[in-house]
Amino acid sequence: MNENFNLTAEQWFALGERVPYDCRAKKVLHSGDATDSPNIVHVFQRVVRDVPPSEKAVWTTFLPGFPDGSFGWAKVDRYLSGNGMAPKLHVEYVGQGDSDKPSTYPYGTMERADLVEAQWESKGIQSTFIVAFDYSSLVTLELLSRQEERMEGGTDLGFKIEGVLMVNGGYFADAHSHPMMTTPALRSPLGGMVTWLGQRSRFLARQLLKSMFSKEYPLSSAEFNEIYDAISRRNGFPFLSKAAGFVAEHRSNYGERWDLRRLYLALHESVSFHIVGSEGDIFEPNQVVKARERLGDHGLDIRMLPGGHMTTSEQPEQFARIIEEVGPSSRRL
Repeated sequence: MNENFNLTAEQWFALGERVPYDCRAKKVLHSGDATDSPNIVHVFQRVVRDVPPSEKAVWTTFLPGFPDGSFGWAKVDRYLSGNGMAPKLHVEYVGQGDSDKPSTYPYGTMERADLVEAQWESKGIQSTFIVAFDYSSLVTLELLSRQEERMEGGTDLGFKIEGVLMVNGGYFADAHSHPMMTTPALRSPLGGMVTWLGQRSRFLARQLLKSMFSKEYPLSSAEFNEIYDAISRRNGFPFLSKAAGFVAEHRSNYGERWDLRRLYLALHESVSFHIVGSEGDIFEPNQVVKARERLGDHGLDIRMLPGGHMTTSEQPEQFARIIEEVGPSSRRL
């Protein structure tokens, strides 16, 4: 196993909890609330408090990537734990990790943003910094759009996003470049069949996932097995097909709303923006190029790391250092 990878999927999920979430009311339920409604699903969450949080603590919210979910943060978290960092919330979407995987569910960016806000409200989080990987960049852009609307409407924010760090995500609808045999193929009927088989075959699953890593990265069988266990948990592989429409969603419906340039220019005086790309990323390499072209002269913080798309696995220590530098970790509470 990679020397920096020493937490199993089973251990990761044991460190968190599954909580009931009413997806229609958009509310995390608490002890004593009725949970027998068909609208109730259980979602995984993990809270880490290195030190007791104060009322004004700026939390760090970690949003999961596609397809490995919250477990994708396990190696990064190893370099963040025990350093006096502000409290951390790891969110797991419906369909990933140890969350429920309903066969019929309106998977999409909007419902993921609803879940994140419900988690913040449930935890009494008033201020947060978001760290988002992969398709959670779209969730982050939606959350920023909602914050913009509340600010313009003069309504109580309830919770404020202080800053965002987005990694290997999609920031512009016209810059997506996923190879045809990856996310686009997963959306097709063939993708549904392949992911059904991937749930039953580690060999096939490895073929599906290997393009996400650089050729130079020594992905061991042991590390792959843990990633596989995280994805396949509770029959999770079919989610890869059911949720693979996020690129099309961005292009068709929310190109302007989820446009990084628009949001940066509107909010950068009150929200810090940071993006990280991977030098060998084959999924979203054009996004960083467009970010430089459209926002490089406006002061957007853009950084590059070596390796493939899976920065959280390939460069966890460097990534953790960036989080500590730009996030709320310097605020010892």
